Amino acid sequence: MAKQNDEEKVYSKDVVLVMAASFFFMFSNMYCNPLINGYAQELGASSAFAGVIVGMMSIVAMFLRPIAGNLTDRFSKYQLSFIGGALSFLGVLGYVITPNSSLLLLFRLINGAGYVLCTVCMTTWLSYLVPFSHVGEAMSFYGIMNALAMAFAPAVSINLYRAIGYRDAIIISALSALMMVVTIQFVGNRAKPNATARTARSHHFKIIQRDSVPVACLVALFAIPYFATQADIVTYTEQRHLPIAVGAYFLIYAAVLLLIRLFLRNQFDTVRFGPWLITSTVATAFYLVMLTIMHTNWEMALAAAGMAFGYGIIYSVCQSTAMMLAPQEERGLASSTFFLGLDVGMSLGPIIGGIIDSTMPVKYFYPVMLVIIPLILLIFFANQRKLNHAIDQH
Repeated sequence: MAKQNDEEKVYSKDVVLVMAASFFFMFSNMYCNPLINGYAQELGASSAFAGVIVGMMSIVAMFLRPIAGNLTDRFSKYQLSFIGGALSFLGVLGYVITPNSSLLLLFRLINGAGYVLCTVCMTTWLSYLVPFSHVGEAMSFYGIMNALAMAFAPAVSINLYRAIGYRDAIIISALSALMMVVTIQFVGNRAKPNATARTARSHHFKIIQRDSVPVACLVALFAIPYFATQADIVTYTEQRHLPIAVGAYFLIYAAVLLLIRLFLRNQFDTVRFGPWLITSTVATAFYLVMLTIMHTNWEMALAAAGMAFGYGIIYSVCQSTAMMLAPQEERGLASSTFFLGLDVGMSLGPIIGGIIDSTMPVKYFYPVMLVIIPLILLIFFANQRKLNHAIDQH
């Protein structure tokens, strides 16, 4: 595998291009998420079937992650990212032209396959483009690109579809996926595995990368309240009749996260896992409490900032730790294991939120989610030595 030889050159042209491509790709996917439910119903789907269409991407992702991880360790990261980007483009283009909700489900499956390939391959690709001693810093900025896309894309799509309708608005998502495919054409190092490693792994299929399992479990738990909030915060504030500008919540989150990662970028390669975990756990408890008691925009802003210190930080730390724990020939599998944990949290968050909302008074929506705190601490202390020593691997 061709590797970056210049230890000082962390942000090379190739690294910047892969990060930019990741932004376009993530923007395309996050842009569509708030629209699919309403669009499916506009096409004639029942509420239940629309829910199936919305959740299908995460379900597909869970089943395809191990396959994507094994493929990533055997083939060129460029080739797989190109295929993933092309599938995403075709899937979203299908959203635009589909005449009914049944075909929308099919195109959602295609989009989901592209999503899996791109998330696994591009993360692994980036880890090969930077000196391994700076993988934490690189993953931090990679996380910024994803976080910005995740924050801005829904805000743009929600406002745009109200003005021009679902189909025309979704064209922006297709163009963003196409931009991802175009951008990776200019990356010089296409991360081709060497023949020896490829042959050695040709007869071995693994579902998960074992050392990365604790990291995947932790990111799943941290992701539950994040994605529950992403799915339900508008409804939550409406049910509580709160006079706040809820549309600014994830924009504040993205702005604070950007400042955190710019300020702490060098610390991701020097500070052990434990301090990050404790900081993020405290911050998670803080933002869940703030969302419980909030009545003003100031309290909402504090909750968003707490989420940036909680989920925003631990996301990058877990992602880079998965890369550090895995041997080089299994980094693709480690990436897929990390994202499998994220898929679980992404699926469970809205489901748990829906169960709480339908069975309990709204005031218990966030307090109930505090149950993840002892679970996080239990997993960490059971794997403390391994997680803290991951940084010694580079």
